[in-house]
Amino acid sequence: MKIDFNRKYNTIAFYTVVVIAIAAAIVLMIANIPALAAICSRIIKLLMPFLLAFGFAYILSPILKTSENLLRKITKDSLSRKAIRMISVAVTYLTAILILVVFFSIVIPQLAASITSLGPILTAWALTAEKWINGLMQDYQSVYLGEGEIFSIILEKISASLEDLITALSASASGAITTIAQGVASFTTGLYNFILAVIISVYILASKETFFAQGKKILSAILPIPAVNKIRDILTKSNKIFIGFIGGKLLDSAIIGVLCFLIMSVFRWPYAVLISVIVGVTNVIPYFGAIIGGVISFLILLIVDPWTALWFAIMVLILQQIDGNIIGPKILGDSTGLSPFWVIFSITVFGSFWGVFGMFIGVPLFAVIHYLISEISAYLLSKKNLPVDTASYGNDDYNSFRQETLLALEKKKADKRNRKEKK
Repeated sequence: MKIDFNRKYNTIAFYTVVVIAIAAAIVLMIANIPALAAICSRIIKLLMPFLLAFGFAYILSPILKTSENLLRKITKDSLSRKAIRMISVAVTYLTAILILVVFFSIVIPQLAASITSLGPILTAWALTAEKWINGLMQDYQSVYLGEGEIFSIILEKISASLEDLITALSASASGAITTIAQGVASFTTGLYNFILAVIISVYILASKETFFAQGKKILSAILPIPAVNKIRDILTKSNKIFIGFIGGKLLDSAIIGVLCFLIMSVFRWPYAVLISVIVGVTNVIPYFGAIIGGVISFLILLIVDPWTALWFAIMVLILQQIDGNIIGPKILGDSTGLSPFWVIFSITVFGSFWGVFGMFIGVPLFAVIHYLISEISAYLLSKKNLPVDTASYGNDDYNSFRQETLLALEKKKADKRNRKEKK
């Protein structure tokens, strides 16, 4: 007996098997989350030098591009493309090393001096606060407790504190060797990954077009050409978002830090370098960064001189208004295309996962996700002959438009059925 394999039912059976296989894989993944997390952690640890190398190459890529453009103008294309690339890579890393040397030789010593001089002030302030609190406690106890009770309570507190101290010292002593060994191992691994990442990043920058061409070649072999072109457009847009935001935000924060230092130097306020670095570094975090940096700096100055802290708070408010309305828009423009709501949302969500790094990287990352969702929505809406722009769905005319579209689709389906019946 010959079995008649119907193409339609074969297709249904194939998709059924695929769905069951995917569902089974998802169930297995959920049931083995700890093991899966351990495998992912091991893979990330193994690939860490390459991830760092990609990060270094990505950050240094704008410097490389600028160097190549300058070399072409200077040499008037007399050098080969390979020679220009090699020279530009060398210039890029020399520039990066120069920036690090300047930072560590000028900024770091001044930061260390500021923190060192701040130490005795913090200690004196803490002792003063402790004396004030102890005075309040003594006044309270002398009123509400007898002298004997006060003495016994003090002895109990001292005894409990000594027991806690002995326990803590014992635990620290027993775990000191393990902690030191782990610290040395972590430092050695980190140094090895850093050196290896720098070496790999040189090769990435020197042959980035080759890597891009290889990736495009593999995608072209697997996917249809329209899909490959779409992926290329998505990667180009993502790169534009990340470069525009990260580069612009770093430049914006550097300008704010320098302006803060100049203003504090003019008024001769203390800890100008330390506070300017705090303000500049925290400013890379959108929205919340200015508040975090301002509060930390205000508290430092409040310990030294309350009036200076008050004037500093006013200065920071004015500086942030200038940044938000003039400097920021000029440098960043609309690099992410996100509304303030989605910016705050991305900072909160990614910050909860990756801390400060997530608060910084979350905005461009969510901007890419937002762009992908917009592109998918636009494609699906166009397939249904529905408007792509969001404003159309807030108008009163949308219902009538939708009704007309549905009628047109029904007519199209009816015409298709009629043609099939005639055949």
